Amino acid sequence: MSFQHALERHRSLFSRLDTLQPEVEAQAEDVLRCLHNGGKVMFMGNGGSAADCQHLAAEFVVRYRNERKPLAALALTVDTSILTAHTNDYCFDTLFSRQIEALCKPQDLVIGLSTSGNSENVIRGITAANEIGAVTWSWTGEDGGRIKTISNQCIRVPSSETARIQEAHIFIGHWICEYLDTQVASR
Repeated sequence: MSFQHALERHRSLFSRLDTLQPEVEAQAEDVLRCLHNGGKVMFMGNGGSAADCQHLAAEFVVRYRNERKPLAALALTVDTSILTAHTNDYCFDTLFSRQIEALCKPQDLVIGLSTSGNSENVIRGITAANEIGAVTWSWTGEDGGRIKTISNQCIRVPSSETARIQEAHIFIGHWICEYLDTQVASR
């Protein structure tokens, strides 16, 4: 597979992302509302999606481009003691739901990243957040999987290729950070 072929697949997907604009803008407004109401944004995902969760939580807390106050966000993928103790004592399927039960409040917003939409631990995390009354969003690939039916909202990237979906997820996250930079400074 050539570099040019991979670049063409990336360009092809990104030329279709404008169809997601209403959902992405709605998510940005939900994030802003959550933060304005004293809530926090919680990210969860596995593998590359876990890395994206950590990346985006850092952009919220530290900064994106503009100097601004830190924004309350955390990735449920970073505490190795919780991750290893929980999976040793319980199971991987309840890894995120246990943390949601401990940390989530109704004013929070929970974002589950799953390219397939079928990651059991993310599904259970979204379910737990729903039970608490938090706003839930999922970011998936084009199918949406099971998670699309339980999240308050689902951003479905129009692709079934994991790498392209993850590239789109980080772009969406970066755009939301850019939006927050302008809105937080003006509020």
